[in-house]
Amino acid sequence: MRSAPDAVDVHWDPARALPDSDPTRRDLFLSLGAFVETCLIVAAGAGLPVRAEVAVDRTALRAARLVPAPAVYESPFTPEAVRRRRCARGGYAPGALDPAVLAALTALGADLRQVPTRSLVGPLAEADRWMFGTPEVVAELRDWMRLSPRHPRYHLDGLTDRAMAMSRVEAAGLAAMIGPRAYPVTRRLGGPVLLAAASKGLLRYDGTVLVLVGSAVTPEAVIEQGRTLLRVWLALSERGLAVHPLSQLLDCAATSTALAARLGLAPDESPLAVFRTGRPLREPVRSARIPASQV
Repeated sequence: MRSAPDAVDVHWDPARALPDSDPTRRDLFLSLGAFVETCLIVAAGAGLPVRAEVAVDRTALRAARLVPAPAVYESPFTPEAVRRRRCARGGYAPGALDPAVLAALTALGADLRQVPTRSLVGPLAEADRWMFGTPEVVAELRDWMRLSPRHPRYHLDGLTDRAMAMSRVEAAGLAAMIGPRAYPVTRRLGGPVLLAAASKGLLRYDGTVLVLVGSAVTPEAVIEQGRTLLRVWLALSERGLAVHPLSQLLDCAATSTALAARLGLAPDESPLAVFRTGRPLREPVRSARIPASQV
């Protein structure tokens, strides 16, 4: 973020983007939209009248501007709701999403489609094989994951082993298989298949995966959907439900196309976010994020 006399500009840092695993920048613009919505909620909690002007400038790397507004932003959510929200990547209690909850999410402006968890076991394994079998994507994973407390940025940013609900043995095994020296060998010997098989149990229970559907014609449209996505996640959190993004289902072209066909999407519709939701069996660990003072 950069301050101007009458506005705050929201930019993105290309050094922290993921061009290989997010080539369309779908997740980048969704994340920026979620950040913009968070800023508006926090400003409203402080009584500050602020609105967002979403307009992407790729040259300036700017996504939006936060400018003065005639009234405080209206939101059912509070800064405390933002602080409480978490992603939970471990086990969930069985049970489908209550239809009343889905209706409440739809009232927030979200076009959500439900898919039973078990029906995505095969597609998730396929997407994971693609993910772990693509050297460029694995390089980005290696840079972003913190699989040991000895990692110099373990408490600063990225996804830690604990945030990913991995045991120390699992984390050590993953680190060994995708390490820069070992990966070319493990890839040839079928490592991606083994790693994909390890996640098959993730969806083998009776639960719900939600797919956010919307327009992806422009970056601005995706940013607006990111704002909607945050509202959905906050609404679920307020009901004691957590989420776990399954972005690889959309990053992998084969599973993304199959999912769109399964949902019967129109040509102007796209699956923008896929995540399971439910009641986590354990309190999830928050991912580390760089303090604002160090950004």
